Amino acid sequence: MSVWKIWKSGFDRWEQTTSGYLDQALRSPAILGPTGSMLKAVMNTKSTTGKVLSRTWNAMGLTSRDDQDLAMHRINQLESQILDLQDEIRDLREKA
Repeated sequence: MSVWKIWKSGFDRWEQTTSGYLDQALRSPAILGPTGSMLKAVMNTKSTTGKVLSRTWNAMGLTSRDDQDLAMHRINQLESQILDLQDEIRDLREKA
């Protein structure tokens, strides 16, 4: 039997045992409750931080990330329209 097959069979047994334990543990309300609370706190902190940073950038006269994303979206739309118009012009020239 090769080293790989020996290692693989051991890993498979370890994975089955571990996955059963983790599945049971992660469904436990004792773990889900505090973990959910922590996640909610982290997301609230992230949201508040984003708002504060956006206001700070605006107060300094700089654009926020959302403003930059919107500008990039509009630039991409314009670029797409220009490419479409170039294709139409090429098609019209070929027909003429």
